[in-house]
Amino acid sequence: MVNDVLKIGGESISPGETKKIELKMPPLYTATNMSIPIYVKRGKRPGPTMFVSAAIHGDELNGIEIVGRLIRSKAITSIKGTLIAVPMVNVYGVLNQSRYLPDRRDLNRSFPGNKKGSLAGRLANLFLKEVVSKCDVGIDLHTGAIHRSNLPQIRADLDNEEVLEMAKAFGVPVLLNAELRDGSLREAAKENGVKILLYEAGQALRYDELSIRAGVKGIINTMRHLGMLSKSRSKPSRKAHEIKQFIARQSGWVRASDSGFVTHLAQLGDHVAVGDKLAVIADPFGNHLNYILSPAEGVIIGKQNIPLTQEGEAVYHIAYFSRPGTVAEHVELLQDNLLPPEQSTLESYSVENPYEK
Repeated sequence: MVNDVLKIGGESISPGETKKIELKMPPLYTATNMSIPIYVKRGKRPGPTMFVSAAIHGDELNGIEIVGRLIRSKAITSIKGTLIAVPMVNVYGVLNQSRYLPDRRDLNRSFPGNKKGSLAGRLANLFLKEVVSKCDVGIDLHTGAIHRSNLPQIRADLDNEEVLEMAKAFGVPVLLNAELRDGSLREAAKENGVKILLYEAGQALRYDELSIRAGVKGIINTMRHLGMLSKSRSKPSRKAHEIKQFIARQSGWVRASDSGFVTHLAQLGDHVAVGDKLAVIADPFGNHLNYILSPAEGVIIGKQNIPLTQEGEAVYHIAYFSRPGTVAEHVELLQDNLLPPEQSTLESYSVENPYEK
């Protein structure tokens, strides 16, 4: 991207400038003005233009903290090119602690949108035209849905060599080759020639320290890979060197066979084999109804947290790898590398199964 004057929302940002912008969006019916907060940092030297966006789903809050820490990080003091950081895209959803917009539409199914369309379409069009289309690359930050947690992972078009190298540079163990969804930001970005990574980690309406730290570090790693930042002078720890990436080209949700109360036996990052017991389903009297079993070998990258389920509800998300046991080991290394010793143990823990015969 040529380092001339950049314009966002009618505001000009020249090379070497840092500016906070309020991108106007439709007001509330109370006549309260609304805007998307945007932080722009431009280096004096030429380089790529990258956007980092969070809270396209308004209840996915981890990304807001990631963007805040990124902006405050000394690592980005001197950059080449331009960083456009957007802590909240769906400001309406953040205000209402809701995944959706006030019109109940999903913003991430509304791209490319239309400036004369629905509220979702107008907001999607505004963000695409004012931010995304002016970039070379982007990182979109997400979490699991409400009552669901995701293991830190990158989802992207890994068949694109440049995107694959960006995904590897991010530095989390699990890379998922994900198909484009109609109306998604990823689809719109690709159609505009923008290479994009989607970072998934944590759960809605909650901060997760591991997910946040991995996100901040991953973005900085990616910026270094793209030449926007100088290579780190500090020597990486042995554990950091040992963390590898594993690509999953297939994943699937395991669903509950019965309605009832769930006791989880498997947790995020666990390696599971065919037939492993993932959870126990019981009735209100504590009587065993059934087990949720793993249909294949893989690593758990997503799970439901609430101990209630309806028959057919998705409870575990499993990524399928050729060497899942190795993946689980590298998930542990990621945690050891990012969290203090007292927090470095996996979320998983041994659960005594009261229904075991």
